[in-house]
Amino acid sequence: MKMSEIRNLARRWPINLYHLNKAELIRKIQSAEGNFACLRTAEKTCDQQNCLWLDDCLGKADKGPRR
Repeated sequence: MKMSEIRNLARRWPINLYHLNKAELIRKIQSAEGNFACLRTAEKTCDQQNCLWLDDCLGKADKGPRR
């Protein structure tokens, strides 16, 4: 997802959009959704089934080192 699309999603919540990289912004959105701010830290499974980023997150989980 492009950064502009992520910023548009973030506007649903009171999130300061400035000075955040893509992963930081997504983690802020995860927190606002009521989920753990854990983008790309899961290993193959996740119990946060309502997270907007679940597919992207788990899809990246087994493709090398995470930052």
